[in-house]
Amino acid sequence: MNEDTLTSLALGLLRGPGGNARTILGLAGPPGAGKSTLARHLVAEVQRVEGPGSAAYLPLDGFHLSAAQLGRLGLLHRKGAPATFDAQGYVALLRRVAADRFQDIYVPDFDRDLDEPVAARHVIPPQARLVVTEGNYLAAAESPWSEARRLLRELWYVDADDAVREERLLVRHRAGGRDEATARHWVTTNDHPNGEYVKEGRSLCTRIVRAEGLPVARDGRSVL
Repeated sequence: MNEDTLTSLALGLLRGPGGNARTILGLAGPPGAGKSTLARHLVAEVQRVEGPGSAAYLPLDGFHLSAAQLGRLGLLHRKGAPATFDAQGYVALLRRVAADRFQDIYVPDFDRDLDEPVAARHVIPPQARLVVTEGNYLAAAESPWSEARRLLRELWYVDADDAVREERLLVRHRAGGRDEATARHWVTTNDHPNGEYVKEGRSLCTRIVRAEGLPVARDGRSVL
């Protein structure tokens, strides 16, 4: 699908009866598929059409556990796996987003320069009618991911060829300071098994999309 079609689909969620209610659109998919690139694009395009503050972004990556907590749990080597997220915290924020239309809601993100989560990088204003949330595990069958899914109007699976994803991930890891061998080892031992797990939830999604042709960060630092 091209970017205009994807934007039209997102805008369609705001049309018809109940169009003034808040809608949460989820994007799932394996690492490097293009989820955050697509999410940011949709938010920008909806705001262009519907006005400033009409759409907002909520990344699951903001709920990465800190290095201190991963060290405590012995999970530093599995960073990015399901157990390395505060999944319950993510679901709790989604519930608030669905219910609270009167307050600014602050949203954490993941800072790739710090390699740590950071608080309140994004904000969902009261007037936001569309919230786009994205993350690897939104289509996972297990709780609490299944609880998050019930809060979503639709859940799209963002697909990409494995070879394309691998190259994006290598660029990401090299930009983060890993040498070629270390980057490839991380993709093979961590990103690949995480991606294979994510693929199991594909059938639970309402639509399969390919975010092709969208601009990506030149330095490879964006979460793709």
